[in-house]
Amino acid sequence: MKTAVMGAGAVGCYFGGMLARAGHVVTMIGRASHVEAMRQHGLYLEAQAFQEHIPVIATTEADGARGADLVLFCVKSADTEAAGRALLPHLAPDTLVLSLQNGVDNAERLRAVLPHTVVPAVVYVATEMAGPGHVKHHGRGELVIGESAGSAAIAEVLEAAKVPTRVSDNVMGALWAKLLVNCAYNALSAIARQPYGQLVRGAGVNDAMRAVMEECLAVARADGISVPGDSWAAIEQIAKSMPGQYSSTAQDMMRGKLTEIDYLNGYVARRGQAHGIATPVNGLLHTMVKLLETPPAAGDEAR
Repeated sequence: MKTAVMGAGAVGCYFGGMLARAGHVVTMIGRASHVEAMRQHGLYLEAQAFQEHIPVIATTEADGARGADLVLFCVKSADTEAAGRALLPHLAPDTLVLSLQNGVDNAERLRAVLPHTVVPAVVYVATEMAGPGHVKHHGRGELVIGESAGSAAIAEVLEAAKVPTRVSDNVMGALWAKLLVNCAYNALSAIARQPYGQLVRGAGVNDAMRAVMEECLAVARADGISVPGDSWAAIEQIAKSMPGQYSSTAQDMMRGKLTEIDYLNGYVARRGQAHGIATPVNGLLHTMVKLLETPPAAGDEAR
């Protein structure tokens, strides 16, 4: 199977790397520094069970997706439409696009610019780019994907590549279940600059997380979403299973990059406002992250 990874960062490199390791042809489309390293040495995948240099094709251009049977769409949420338009001229009509992004509305936004089968996926993996062309795997590594004519076949390919994958008839519920966890951890980890295990030991943190969760569940119900499972148990489990992990929001902020907070706590606050549901904790966390990610204007630095 020919696969292209659009937005070859930590998530895309991990799942694309697993497919390449299983013998599939994988093209990584990403930033120049990562592309150059992968061209010279392959992708260095430092997984929990192995460490390997894996041969991949790498390019900075969207035309690297030409001929792909599958596109793993992994760009930041704010770049969804622009990246979709960049891909459009290069995709075959039967290419399946799998959205491996944070947030809950990316597949819907992508369908507005791509006339292809776009399938939402819920990603459960802890990874980071540890250097150019070097992805480090901290834990988990499974996917839940939505239903489509090609989903079962894609899930079979991913399973064979040692990526546990299941097809769900309630993928939106699963996306919201993950959104709850992201909203509980991401902003707090970024503001405190602490990994999950340390974060949850802070005074008042559990109460704040519970308030975030209750607001998210109220908005989900108003949107007609059935969120599966025990949401609080899922939130607690993250700190136990990935105690050393910093949130993606924290990682972005520490690297001076814009975060995806608009599509996490910010999304919940906007949907709450649309339904007349108060979301003060999500709103405050969104505001605080936006303040911290915005550099001071020239001459405005604290004196």
